[in-house]
Amino acid sequence: MAQLQLPVFPHGVTQLNADLGVCCREGRVSYFYGTLPVFTHDAKDVKSFRLFTSQLYLEGKVKQADLVKVFGVSAISIKRAVKLYEAAGPGGFWRPRPTRGPSVLTPQVLKQAQEQLDQGQTLQAVAAQLQVKCDTLRKAVRAGRLHEAVKKTKIISSPAPAPRS
Repeated sequence: MAQLQLPVFPHGVTQLNADLGVCCREGRVSYFYGTLPVFTHDAKDVKSFRLFTSQLYLEGKVKQADLVKVFGVSAISIKRAVKLYEAAGPGGFWRPRPTRGPSVLTPQVLKQAQEQLDQGQTLQAVAAQLQVKCDTLRKAVRAGRLHEAVKKTKIISSPAPAPRS
């Protein structure tokens, strides 16, 4: 006959479910299976929190709603952590975040673009020649890194209207 484990937890432990509990003391968060501590991390260590709660959820040991209720985190943050764990494994929580690639408008490209703009070419034509998005060049113009050629407009002066008497 199988022996049942009593739901006995140390004093001050908040139950996640009938088998699991969590306790925060002296800046350390400890997870308990009955009276046995199974994992501990610093209270400010968000990455370890996300790792362990994702493992608990994926193993079917705890429901997402229980994690949201006990820890006061949003459901979407749990879903994102689980997705990251499934995609990249435990190491995914400690990988550096992806950053943008190198700038498209290098000093050399800016120089070429300015030369072509000074010759009177349009932004669209310059973008096509340099294989750069036209919006990228527009943004550089707005930021003052590029200057479009000033279009000369013909000013037609009209005679002044005669005064009324």
